[in-house]
Amino acid sequence: MISTRGRYALRVMVDIALTQGDGYVPMKDVAERQGLSLKYLEQILPPLTKNGLIVGLQGKGGGYRLTRKPEEYRISEILELTEKELEPVSCLTKGAAECERRSSCRTIGFWEGLDKVIKDYLESKTLRDLM
Repeated sequence: MISTRGRYALRVMVDIALTQGDGYVPMKDVAERQGLSLKYLEQILPPLTKNGLIVGLQGKGGGYRLTRKPEEYRISEILELTEKELEPVSCLTKGAAECERRSSCRTIGFWEGLDKVIKDYLESKTLRDLM
């Protein structure tokens, strides 16, 4: 399940994309438009800025803006930054210990297929699609 962190990150990115024009978008304005807590948004922004998805400017006329065009952002990259894991079962997560039942597991192929469908779908959608 996608957490509020991931859902809010998508909403913030879409809001910025829709409203930035040639300037920066104040986070208080995004919080107000989206009905979100400014304090919570302040926790979501660091991984987005640290990884170069958005850039911030402090002071008068400051705020945040995208670093690329909306169609250049894959939904998968945003969610991968905000979610601990996107896999449908824990045995498929990166760094998970090898399951002792894997060789006899009758459901692993199903879970791997579902994981692929999810990842392919998230990779096929961009920020522009959500606008």
